[in-house]
Amino acid sequence: MSQVCTSLRDAVNNDILPWLNVIVQRPLSWRLNDEILIKITSKANGRLKTLALINCMHVTDHGLQRVVQQNPLINKLHIPACTGITPEGVLGAVKTLCQRSNCLKTLSINGIYNIQKEHLDMLIMNLGKNQPLEEQQKQQQPVYYHERCSFSVFKQEESWRLIDLEICPRCFEVRMVYDCPKEHCTRREWPLAPCRGCNFCIPRCENCGGCIESGEVEEGACEDIFCLECWLQLPKCSFCNKPYCKQHTNWWCTSSDSSLICKVCDENSHGYTYTDVL
Repeated sequence: MSQVCTSLRDAVNNDILPWLNVIVQRPLSWRLNDEILIKITSKANGRLKTLALINCMHVTDHGLQRVVQQNPLINKLHIPACTGITPEGVLGAVKTLCQRSNCLKTLSINGIYNIQKEHLDMLIMNLGKNQPLEEQQKQQQPVYYHERCSFSVFKQEESWRLIDLEICPRCFEVRMVYDCPKEHCTRREWPLAPCRGCNFCIPRCENCGGCIESGEVEEGACEDIFCLECWLQLPKCSFCNKPYCKQHTNWWCTSSDSSLICKVCDENSHGYTYTDVL
């Protein structure tokens, strides 16, 4: 802000509207700490509505609690993979925000360590305090594995999910539980093994999110796994014959004859690694 004109700087600093929804993602997430977070959120003058911190590992329980105490109107709290925050810190923040009638509407905490069933039960109880009964009874929309990285603070609210985590019906651990997008999934034919489950229990294709049978797992150059159908359709490395998933298509290299080469094969052909030149 120090490099812009005075009028623009003053307009941004003095206007509350741009600060009502604070969303921090990569590459800025690793630079955010408690002090910076408190300073940024203070610009909302206590009227902050959305706080989304994605992979902000330097934010701690103390910083989160300070922010929610100063901004009791937050109704969307998304802190996935904020590993500096503990389950107790999440509980404290949720209890603070659920003391008012405009209760917290959505909560994302996937990637925070050591969340147990007891924590989940307490979170759900607090989140449901001021939710109308008709809202609680609305059918949740399915969650697909291959869409997990397309983050939107509004998408979870539209899916009618109070919290992103739940108890896996197969291993009974607190994890993200995914649905299968395939209309004719073979697992649905097994009454004792539904095709809903966490990624540890049911391997899923990185490209389509569908369930993968044990004999159909195909590995990509990015070490993600694919179903056979997607693997056959994706472009592959000219040397190792492995594809990249949608998230890593920018990792492709091009050889002298314009054919595609994955990073590993390109490193091997030149005798160096990409970390050597960074």
